[in-house]
Amino acid sequence: MGTNWSLHAVAAGVDVRAIAEQAFADVIGQMSQWEPRSELSRFNNAAPGRWHEISPEFARVMDASRDIQRLSGGAFDPGLGVLTEAWGYGAGTGGDHPQAASQIFSPKGWDFDSESKRIKRQNGFSLDLSGIAKGFAVDLVAERLLAASVRHFLIEIGGELRGEGIDPSGQPWWVDIAMPPTCDVPPYRLALHDLSIATSGNYQRGRVINDAYYSHSFDPKLGAPIRHNVSSVSVIHRSCMMADGWATALTIMGRSQAMALAEQHQLAVCIIDGGHEFISAAWRAMLS
Repeated sequence: MGTNWSLHAVAAGVDVRAIAEQAFADVIGQMSQWEPRSELSRFNNAAPGRWHEISPEFARVMDASRDIQRLSGGAFDPGLGVLTEAWGYGAGTGGDHPQAASQIFSPKGWDFDSESKRIKRQNGFSLDLSGIAKGFAVDLVAERLLAASVRHFLIEIGGELRGEGIDPSGQPWWVDIAMPPTCDVPPYRLALHDLSIATSGNYQRGRVINDAYYSHSFDPKLGAPIRHNVSSVSVIHRSCMMADGWATALTIMGRSQAMALAEQHQLAVCIIDGGHEFISAAWRAMLS
């Protein structure tokens, strides 16, 4: 997945490392665009217009992606592969004129049948699940640890975290939220007791072309990098997959629309925009 991971487990009694690594291998084998033989890569390289069966875990991510896409008005889209590859954020290095990808990008280039667990793509379309699959990997590790009767653990993949139970001292799993380096807002310290948190940091990756900075986050409606001042979005949720997907979607939307949507769906959200902090009512309720 191109990142680091860590796992703290209490009185496990089983090989938790092996459980985690098998879960990672399953996610990579199904949903990685960097793995040439993954289900996702084979789907992206197959002829368009045909249905392809996918694994149950892959289908769960597609189901959640479709829900977040619908609820966010299209701000979240798992079909940005054409753009991310052109801009050098995918498996390749990108091109000298990535803006041209906007001309061929289609925000409606995929179909998913949840009952039969099949997906289909149109010409010029490819999947990129990097905005949600990492959170799903956290959940998958957690589910398999719980199934192995491991009740107390903290799992983290590239800054997406889920805590279950308590730490060895009897306290909840306390974690600090990373803030943008240009922000003076002190980081929150959260108790992850059967909760997850995901942060989308718009400041972490980008590209400079002709002295202009372009974000690695793309607006599906424009087929181009976002241009607003939101630098960080953190979402607290029971599911790390949902937190990850919502953090991606709200980053794309911009502060005003994102906060309105967070209030509508009672999401616990913290947005850093222009160095200033904005929190939703659900986030504020957790502080009391």
